[in-house]
Amino acid sequence: MHQDTSTNRLSRIFRLDPAGANWPRGVMFLDVALVPLLVFWAIGHEQYLLSAVFGLLFAALADPGGSYRHRASHIAVFALIGAGVTALGFGIGGDAWGWLVLAAFAVTLVAGLAAAFGAHRFVTALLLNLWFIIALGLAFSLHHAARITSYTWAQVLAWAAGAALWITVTFVAWLTRGRPDRPQPVAELPGDTARRKLTPPLIMFALIRALAVAGTVALAFGLDLSHGYWMPIAAIAAMKPSLEQTTLVGAQRLAGALIGAVAAALLLLIPASAHGLRLFTVTRGLEVVALVLLMHGAAIRFCNYALYCAAIAAGVLILVDLPQPSDYAAEGYRVLWTLCGVSAGLLVMLLGALLAKRSTTTPSHAS
Repeated sequence: MHQDTSTNRLSRIFRLDPAGANWPRGVMFLDVALVPLLVFWAIGHEQYLLSAVFGLLFAALADPGGSYRHRASHIAVFALIGAGVTALGFGIGGDAWGWLVLAAFAVTLVAGLAAAFGAHRFVTALLLNLWFIIALGLAFSLHHAARITSYTWAQVLAWAAGAALWITVTFVAWLTRGRPDRPQPVAELPGDTARRKLTPPLIMFALIRALAVAGTVALAFGLDLSHGYWMPIAAIAAMKPSLEQTTLVGAQRLAGALIGAVAAALLLLIPASAHGLRLFTVTRGLEVVALVLLMHGAAIRFCNYALYCAAIAAGVLILVDLPQPSDYAAEGYRVLWTLCGVSAGLLVMLLGALLAKRSTTTPSHAS
């Protein structure tokens, strides 16, 4: 009986919805993402690729649809805020760990409280929150481990260029289609901009999420753990963004974060023994693999959430860690810190479930 229950739970977590796959959207993302990839290959500064790719990807996710003027202005504001987040992440990435903890707490808390401005703005705030944690990890990786020069202003420019590329693509599509109003590109994401009241449970949940992210950042950077920044990245990838998400979605986030980390760790073993031209070739190949994984994430977002999380996590972690040499010890650390980050996310989800239960029982007692 217990085995049947476990099997049933696993089948629910990885159940596919073929109608939710959107391969044209994934292919479109890959086509556009190849532009910054080729540009940075040509100029020899691949350390700025991740900023450009995420500027492009998140600008597309933040696109509200509607008239082109409305879309362009909204994406421009999002890109401007994202540029500030990028500047903060890369600007303090090489500083004392205390500043990183304080910034991670503040950014995560503000993102959680953005629910007061509507579901759409809440989602865009969470995207910027995720990007800030990734930027911290990449900045630390470049500055301390890989010893690769990375200028903050150049990272900001790369992010802005990625967002501007999406604005350009939408402008060309708008002209060629006769300048009509267009729906939201990712129609499944919430488009509601109506403000809502911040209840005490929602505020408390945002605070718990911020404390969890700050705690994993403190452990990763304060203890100077090898590849420790995988911990906060895994934590924020595994945590629920809101109290309303179901247990099934939470389990899918956890499973996806772990699967993606293991897949990335195995792929990063490929260049472990490579040198010279072979190392160069393998590194370029893994950059393409990372973009293909992100493409699959864009395509299967509503086909299966666990596999979507796995594809996104694997693509991100590959791009973050490519500048560093790999060995079996490094892969062990990566998976270990991912497990720790996922555990922190699980703890927050359990606390969130208690808060959600309390918020639903309190009105019934009051009545």
